[in-house]
Formats: sequence, structure tokens, C-alpha cells
Amino acid sequence: MSVTSYLLQKAYRPAMFAAAARELDQVAAKLAAQSGEQVTQRETVEVAGRKIRAYRLGARRIGFVLVGLHEYQLLCEPPSAGEDPGGACALLFKSFSVP
Repeated sequence: MSVTSYLLQKAYRPAMFAAAARELDQVAAKLAAQSGEQVTQRETVEVAGRKIRAYRLGARRIGFVLVGLHEYQLLCEPPSAGEDPGGACALLFKSFSVP
């Protein structure tokens, strides 16, 4: 599991969600292609009180949390394909809070 923070060039506002979701769908597709996988799930979920886009790329789960000038990338890679012992990935998405 990991959380990586990136700076955005333009500040994100919740009103931009639909456009951001389309762009993130393309980013997820590129990440999947680079790793030889497919995006098997795309969804809008709530994390830290915000709507985010989340994806499954093979066994990995990735979510993008956008806040102002920050993008937080949540990544969970279970130890074996298809298994999430103890629900670690779900816990990451449930417990993440914006610093």
C-alpha cells in the first residue's frame, strides 16, 4: 500500500469532477497498458468526504483524490492476485484523510 502526493498545475474544484474523471479514466487506461493489464473496474467512490475515481488494474486498486493543488494517488497491491487478506485495500480507501 502507498499514498503518493503530486502537485497539480491548476487548482482542482469539485465542480470540475466530470472533466477530471474523464481525464483520470484515460490515465488509468495508460497505466494498465504500460503494465500489460486491463482496467477491470472504474468507479466513483467517496474517500475523505470527497468524490474520487477508483480503478482496478489486474489485482491492483488505485484511486485518485484531488484537493486544491494536490493529487493523492492511493495504491494497493494485494500480495496475491484477487486476494485482499483482512481487507487492507478497503481499509486504505476508508481510512485515508487529507493532510
